[in-house]
Amino acid sequence: MKQVIWSAALLSLCAPAFVFAQAETPKIDQRQANQERRIDQGIASGQLNEREANRLNNQQEHINKMEDKAKSDGVVTKKERARIGHAQDRTSRHIARQKHDRQQR
Repeated sequence: MKQVIWSAALLSLCAPAFVFAQAETPKIDQRQANQERRIDQGIASGQLNEREANRLNNQQEHINKMEDKAKSDGVVTKKERARIGHAQDRTSRHIARQKHDRQQR
């Protein structure tokens, strides 16, 4: 019985460390999916031509690589999240500009 109590106590002390050492990025992943969907919609509607779509997809791929690199050590720091967020902001602006620049296929 003592062993169970000690195990539970040790687990409760270590649990906060697991929370901080996460490499999960659900917000980043959701935003990436939304931006990729916006690009696909732009292609389907004709708002984006092939060259614009390729450029935007390359930017998305760059962000995915940034995320993979940040996750490689098992921890995504605030600074890494901020850099990825900044890159997503920039790409989001590019998507909006390209979709509304009145160019057609």
